[in-house]
This record gives sequence, structure tokens and C-alpha cells, in this order.
Amino acid sequence: MTGDAKRRLGHVDDHGRVRMVDVGDKDITRRSAIAEGWIRMEPSTLAAVRENEIRKGHVLAVAQIAGISAGKRASEWIPLCHPLYLNVLDVSLTPDDDLPGIRVEARAAVTARTGAEMEALVAASSALLTVYDMCKGMDRGMELGGIRLLEKRGGRSGTWRREEG
Repeated sequence: MTGDAKRRLGHVDDHGRVRMVDVGDKDITRRSAIAEGWIRMEPSTLAAVRENEIRKGHVLAVAQIAGISAGKRASEWIPLCHPLYLNVLDVSLTPDDDLPGIRVEARAAVTARTGAEMEALVAASSALLTVYDMCKGMDRGMELGGIRLLEKRGGRSGTWRREEG
């Protein structure tokens, strides 16, 4: 591994071993992140979600709660992720006829020494997986995708936004 790669990969020490990054010397600042994703489904499945006709319950409400719950526990999903006490974690799910399916957006914010990107990404992922689980009896061919970070703010690196195009 080159010296440049070692500097960029903070979870790898000088001997190539993985480690949790020491953030103790970083400033405590407000940091936030936004992630998104989608799940495609048959139009009839989307209609059943909208009409609350899925036997397992209210898909969008349960998926929202699942996303929030998972985002709060991101450090249990991601081995080298620091546990954070979030200031806010908001998950919104929006039916989209053009997919057809559901889009999710997760927003996380924290006042800490490290950012909330993983919390937002885990929240979005879990919400989509929950939609799949709740609708799979009707539509096993659903497809999840587009899970990505849209924006992060705060910390040494400042603001980063995904450029479309």
C-alpha cells in the first residue's frame, strides 16, 4: 500500500490492519448528512401500498420507523462506525408512479467529532429493506437501488454535495 493510500484510508493502520479511527482530537461541531434510495415494484404493488392493502400493515409508516431505528444503531451495522447520539434522524418515503415504486430520503444531524453519513445511509437502506419485506408476498421481483449520499455538512472537510449529471 502506498503512503498516499495509507493517509486516505483512516481505517487502516501503518501495518495494513483495520482499526476504528481515533476522533478524539477533532472538534465537536454540528454535522449533517442526507442519503436517498428507491425501490421499484409492480404498479399493482404500489397501488396496494397507497391503499394500505398490504397484509403486514401500513408499509410507509413501518418503513419510516425501521429507518429511524436502524439509523440510530448504525454503529451496530457497520463494524468501524462510531456510535453517535443523534440530534435528529428524519426518514421520509414518497410513492413515485414514474419508478413505479417508493423513494426514500434520510436526514441525520449530530453535534459530535464525526459525521452522520453512515446513519443516513443505514436509515435509507433499512427503510427500503422494510418495504421489500412487507411487500414481498405480493411482489418478489422488487428492485432496490440508488442508495447514495446526497450531501454532508460540517467537520474539517466542510460541505460536500453530489453533483447531478
